[in-house]
Amino acid sequence: MYFLAIIGGGPAGYTAAERALQQGRSVVLFEQKALGGTCLNEGCIPTKTLLYSAKLYASARDASKYGVSAEKVAFDYQKICQRKNKVIRKLQAGIRTKLNAENFLMVQGEAVVTAYEQGKVTISCNGATYEAENLLLCPGSKNWQPTLPGLDSENVWNSSDALAATALPDSVAIVGGGVVGIEFAVLYSSLGIHVDVLELLPEILGNMDVEMASQLRVDLSKRGISFHLGAALKAISGHDVLYEQEGQEKSISADKVIVCMGRRPNRSALGCLDLQMEKAGIWVDAAMRTSLPNVYAAGDITGFSMLAHTAVREAEVAVSQMLGGGDEMCYDAIPAVVYSNPELAGVGETEKSLHEKGIAFRVHKLPMAFSGRFVAENEAVNGLCKILAHSETGRVLGVHLLGNGASEIINTAALAIGQQLTVDQWKQSVFAHPTVSEILKETLYAAE
Repeated sequence: MYFLAIIGGGPAGYTAAERALQQGRSVVLFEQKALGGTCLNEGCIPTKTLLYSAKLYASARDASKYGVSAEKVAFDYQKICQRKNKVIRKLQAGIRTKLNAENFLMVQGEAVVTAYEQGKVTISCNGATYEAENLLLCPGSKNWQPTLPGLDSENVWNSSDALAATALPDSVAIVGGGVVGIEFAVLYSSLGIHVDVLELLPEILGNMDVEMASQLRVDLSKRGISFHLGAALKAISGHDVLYEQEGQEKSISADKVIVCMGRRPNRSALGCLDLQMEKAGIWVDAAMRTSLPNVYAAGDITGFSMLAHTAVREAEVAVSQMLGGGDEMCYDAIPAVVYSNPELAGVGETEKSLHEKGIAFRVHKLPMAFSGRFVAENEAVNGLCKILAHSETGRVLGVHLLGNGASEIINTAALAIGQQLTVDQWKQSVFAHPTVSEILKETLYAAE
């Protein structure tokens, strides 16, 4: 009998395996497709690899702004895709190296829980059965799309289809202005493809700071991306995308339509488990325990925070509990990043969430141009840094950044929120000069 059985080899699964193995425990991990899960194989990593190539191309094309002459700038999309695949293979090998232990077994196939009693879980996979004292459910999620006419057309892609393609479409209509949709919009637009984005809500990136999202949309519009807000998809007819906006029936045409309307948890592995469910996924407490003893869940299956780094932390908490620790999950300082160009990142509360909770706050806000390094590296771009603090205590509640470098800087902000620093305490930190991250300290001294 294994100490821990894990269903799902994504960020939560391989992290949990690594942590348990480090403590000398035996682990069996089941993965239906490829080690690394959606994030490594069909999501985060391939997307960012493609986006980096597109950013390099766009930078070379605009090099004259920086006094650099680059003639006949071009790209080879097939080679870009080949590099993407090489990156995936390299990172998969790195994960396998970490899990190289005598007391570890990986089983590739579709696993299902076939029996459960407290202290023993039985999993079936490929005709064999495996028993474990503890079970971690982290089977991830899958692309979701509504049942509408034409969505099964050959010219309609989901995000996995788009990442697998080795040739660029002539034009793209993206349904969904969330993180995935915006990143694909930036990718294709940077490579010279016309992009239309249809978003049902009044603004893109509904979970991000509204002011930041709005400014990003304006920036991307200037670069040629067309946004259709308040647009409800009705059907796909050939290459025509039919939608309703402000009570009117409208349409646009595109070579390919990419549906990025969110993801839903994979539940097929649950089998005989009678778990308490919530609307979004499996119910868990702060220790990642489900309603059944010795059964834990992490990652997208909980439906709470579908981010790879959230899944990693949830897995660490779950294994800590299995080993008798007292670790618990806190979601107050989970960074969110849009790898657009410019990048958008945020952590903690937004102005909207604070208003909804009735929490009094003050805003510290400055353009990114108050960072000397940012000005040196970004021509004719302002960006924005916003820090939200409690009106009475001065505790930092939220930080939001628009500008390249935001994806790296936001981790510093997450630490400040996680440590419950006040504005005055954070001001005492010394930032290296010149760095883009200095904008945080500059903004702490500013107030609306």
